[in-house]
Amino acid sequence: MQTDEGREVISLAIKAKEAARLMGQSAIGARNQAIFYFYEALLDNKEAILAANQKDMARADANDPQTKRLKLDQGKLAVVIDGLKALIKMDDPLGRIDLARELDKDLNLYRVTCPIGVIAVIFEARPDALPQIAALCVKSGDAVILKGGKEAEETNKELFACLQKAMIKAQLPVDAVHLLTSREAVKALLAADKYVDLIIPRGGNALVTYVQKNTRIPVLGHAEGICHIYVDSTADGEIAKRVCVDAKVNYPAACNAAETLLFHKAVPQGMIVEIVGALRAKGVEVKGDAEIARICATRSLSVLPADERDWTTEYGDMTIAVKMVDNLDAAILHINEYGSGHTDAIICQSAERWEKFFGGVNSAGVYRNASTRFADGYRYGFGAEVGISTNKMHPRGPVGIEGLVTYKYKLEGQGQTVEEYSNGEKTFSHKDLQAEK
Repeated sequence: MQTDEGREVISLAIKAKEAARLMGQSAIGARNQAIFYFYEALLDNKEAILAANQKDMARADANDPQTKRLKLDQGKLAVVIDGLKALIKMDDPLGRIDLARELDKDLNLYRVTCPIGVIAVIFEARPDALPQIAALCVKSGDAVILKGGKEAEETNKELFACLQKAMIKAQLPVDAVHLLTSREAVKALLAADKYVDLIIPRGGNALVTYVQKNTRIPVLGHAEGICHIYVDSTADGEIAKRVCVDAKVNYPAACNAAETLLFHKAVPQGMIVEIVGALRAKGVEVKGDAEIARICATRSLSVLPADERDWTTEYGDMTIAVKMVDNLDAAILHINEYGSGHTDAIICQSAERWEKFFGGVNSAGVYRNASTRFADGYRYGFGAEVGISTNKMHPRGPVGIEGLVTYKYKLEGQGQTVEEYSNGEKTFSHKDLQAEK
């Protein structure tokens, strides 16, 4: 039996479906205006937003590594606003023709980009995700239903109020954006497959797994961020140290932070000690296999023993697992077995080994001599992202505007029938026309 809360969520989803139709027909100028008014409202209400976040932080567990994601300060807010400004400058993602083909004289086929429809995003902890996701959906002409975690409830309310004001000011349907606050609403949302076209869960493994198992709605996202850095025998020591420290220390709670460090057995012991020592100096707890522990012990470096569980652990804090591997092939096998398909990097000077690593690792992002922390929509120039996808199918990696549109096939004819082609009276020309980029 459906609860009052469930009926309310379904009613809201129906409104979002109708608003999505209007959003898909809206002019790019109006959508850009809404994003402009949104970041203006964020600036005007900055103090109230930050004060609300302080209330959320005061209730949070300071010992929980995920609490770092909850914090919204002036720096994070500035990054969000910069992303919205960049988003405005991007071309309209709707109405693009990426395939144009003459099937026969006066029978032309086009593939045209269009919105997905209603997108539901369930996210934990990170309130800065709300404006990024909402703005991307506005730009792509989609309606969005946002379900934030209770831990960020005060911050989310302030951010969402700014979004509503922006939609009204831009004269876009305010029912195209909704914010759910109760945990009970999630179950009803997952059952709204008639009205919701895509669900994006942004949070821990438990959340993503629950969503995937409890809905018929397509799900986009990743369950874990177990990212690796493999230091090859051809690595430059200084590059390796810089990248490994950044990938672990810059923001250890992020899903693109490195969780496992692999060393080729031919890497000089001095380089291994220097890299592990640099991590320890930053306060990182290192868990190493027997060979790594032996090498570090010769230099009085403290390393805890690692076991099989450490290769499958997303720590989300200042802990990293370190392992010695026999060769490049062993590194690739380890990453593909224990990794989450998110982002993995190699440190090497050999172009041949880089190409082998790139071809062999089955991850959405594969890097050379660069920190895994670059796996981010803002850093990719997408303006923002709705999340990271580890799906093999499109979209993959940081999901920006292109991941929030789909396409329709548009066929224009002059009364042609299939029978004319079936009986040989007419034949297809299948001649490509110039598509609009």
